[in-house]
Amino acid sequence: MKKFVCPAVLALVLFALEACSSDPGSVTEAEIPEISESETAETEVSAGAEPDEILSLPPPEESLPVSGFREVWGYLLANREDALKPDMPLTDIGYFGAEIDYYGKLTDVPNRFKIHFNGRVHLVAVCNSYSLTHFVLKENSAEREALIRDLLDETRRFDGLQIDFENIPKRDGPAFRSFLAELRRGLGSKAFTVALPARTRHIADDVFDYDRILPLVDRILVMAYDEHWSTSAPGPVASLPWCKRVAEYAVRTVGSEKLIMGLPLYGRAWGNTNPSKAYIHSGIEELKTRQEVRTVERENGIPTFQYEIPVGVKVYYEDAYSLAVRMEMYRDLGVKNIGFWRIGQETPEVWKLIRVEE
Repeated sequence: MKKFVCPAVLALVLFALEACSSDPGSVTEAEIPEISESETAETEVSAGAEPDEILSLPPPEESLPVSGFREVWGYLLANREDALKPDMPLTDIGYFGAEIDYYGKLTDVPNRFKIHFNGRVHLVAVCNSYSLTHFVLKENSAEREALIRDLLDETRRFDGLQIDFENIPKRDGPAFRSFLAELRRGLGSKAFTVALPARTRHIADDVFDYDRILPLVDRILVMAYDEHWSTSAPGPVASLPWCKRVAEYAVRTVGSEKLIMGLPLYGRAWGNTNPSKAYIHSGIEELKTRQEVRTVERENGIPTFQYEIPVGVKVYYEDAYSLAVRMEMYRDLGVKNIGFWRIGQETPEVWKLIRVEE
C-alpha cells in the first residue's frame, strides 16, 4: 500500500535507506554488513536452482522454545559497550573492530579492558576495500608482514583473533589462505576464527572456499544474512528456507565442531522510489512540469524548489518468533554454535530463548 508522506517524513525514509547501504567497515548508524562481490556470485549461482522450501512453522501464539548451544557468540561494537548486559547467555564476544588504514597499518583496535565479561573476547579485524585488501595480502610485502606482526601483538590482550575480510579480489584466494596460515602459526594456542559469507553450494575458484580455509582456523562463522541487501529487491535479510540450505551446506562442509552459524538481529527497509539523482536542465524542467511545481525560490542566487511524492516502504525485520524458529532449525540440523550480528540491535526477548550447554 502506498502512503503519501510529507517532505520531513520522506527525508527520514531516504536517510534510513541511505544508512542501510553503507559499508560495514565504516561503522555508521546502520552498522549492518553489506553484500560483497562473492556473495553476489553465490546469489547468481543459486538463482533458479530450486524453489524456496515451505517450512512447517509452529503458530506464533505458541510458547517459544529455548534452544541450547555449546557456544553463543555476539558481536560488540567499540564505543557501544553499554549494549552488553551481564545476564546475556554469551560464551564469546567478537569485539568489533580493528581496521586497516590506507597504508596497510592496523588501526582503531578496541580496548579489551573497557568491557567486563567472564567469557572469551576475540579481536575482530576488518577490511572492506577490494584494493586495500589486495594491497595488504600481497605475499612477501612489507605491509603484509607489518600487519601480521601488529595483529599478533594486539591479540596478546585478547583470547583470540577473528579475520573479517569481506571484499577480496577473486585472484587473491591463495594469498588470503597463506595470510591465514601465517596468522595461525603465530597465534599459538590463541583461538583463531574467520567470518565467511553464506554459501549453499561449492563455487569454482571461490575466494571463500570453506574446504580450503577449514584446516587453517579453529572456527568458521558463516554470515547467514544479507540474502537481500540495500540495493536488491525487497526481501528478508535471512529467509528461513535460505538459511536452512546455508546451514545444511555449512554443516556438511565445515562440520558441527568448527561451525558458528551467524544470525541477524537487524531488519531492512526498501522504498519504491528514490528521487536522489543528478539532472540536466531539460530534466529539471520536465520534473517541474510533471510534479506541477508552482514556486521556484532562490538561495543566494541558486534556484531551488521542493515537492511531495508518495513513497511505499517495505520492511523486513527479526523478532523473538523468527529468531526462535531459526535457532531451533539450526539446532535440529546439528549446529552447535551460533553468533549474532550484533549486540544492541535485538529484541530483548531473544536472550530468554537461549541456553548455553556444557
